[in-house]
Amino acid sequence: MDRDFLKDSRRVVIKIGTNSIMKTTDEIDYHKLDRLSFVCSALQQQGKEVILVTSGAVGVGACTLNMKEYPKKTSDLQALASVGQGALMNLYSRFFQHYDQYVGQILMTRDIIDFPISYTNCKSAINSLLERKIIPVINENDAISVDEKTYNRRFGENDTLAAVVTELVDADLLIILSDVDGLYDENPHTNEFAKLIPAVGQVDTDILSMANGTGSLFSTGGMETKLKAAKYLIENNKSMIITSAENPALIFNILEGDEIGTLFKKNILETALQGEEI
Repeated sequence: MDRDFLKDSRRVVIKIGTNSIMKTTDEIDYHKLDRLSFVCSALQQQGKEVILVTSGAVGVGACTLNMKEYPKKTSDLQALASVGQGALMNLYSRFFQHYDQYVGQILMTRDIIDFPISYTNCKSAINSLLERKIIPVINENDAISVDEKTYNRRFGENDTLAAVVTELVDADLLIILSDVDGLYDENPHTNEFAKLIPAVGQVDTDILSMANGTGSLFSTGGMETKLKAAKYLIENNKSMIITSAENPALIFNILEGDEIGTLFKKNILETALQGEEI
C-alpha cells in the first residue's frame, strides 16, 4: 500500500504512553526516553515541526518516591502526578539538551475544547514554540484536572489528548507509540496467530470490536482509546499511525513511507483499490 504521502508530513505529533516509558513501577526506561529525544530532535533539525504528547507523570512520580503500587485516593494520585510531572519534564529537558534541542512544557485540561478563548490561547502557545524551533512537550494537567458529571475537565487518557492536539495545531500526522505493533484482528498478547491490519479507512463497530483491555498496570488507555482517537481524526481528515514504541527510530522509516504499524486515514482502502485497478 502506497504511503508516499507521509514523506510530505511537515508537522507531526508523537504520543508515547506510560507503559512505554516505565519498565516496572519503580524503573524508568531511560534508554527509551533518550532514543525518543534523539528522534524528535533529528526530525526538528531536518525542518519538520514536532509536538510530543507524553504520559507518565504518575508512573515517574511513583518511581521518584520509591512506591511499589499506586495510591487509591484521587488526591494522593494528584500529588503523585505533581511530583512526577516535574521529574518527567526534567528528564526530557536533560535528554533533549544532549541533542541541542530546547523543549517547552504545556499542561492541558479539557477547557481547550469547551472554551474558545482557551482553544485559541493554547493553539497560539504551541505555534509560538514551534516558530522558535522549540519542541512542545504536552501532558494532561493531572494534578488539578477533575472528572465530575457537572464539571468534567479531564481527558482521562492521552490518546484523546493527542488527537485533540493534532486537530488543534492542524498537524499532518499523529504517531501513537504503543506496546503493540498496531491494530490486530485478535489480541496478539494471547493469540500468536493474530494478524496485523496495515490500514483502516473507517473506524466502525467492527473495528471497535477488535479492541481488548483497558491498558496495563501503568496506563489508563488501551486499544479502545486509540481507536476512538483514530475515529476522531478520520472525521477531521487527519491521519494517524499506531506502532510499537520499542524502537522510536522507526519513526524515520514511517515518515519515509515504509509500511509500519497500522495507518488510519479516510478512504485509504478505496484509494489503494483504485491504484490497483489502474
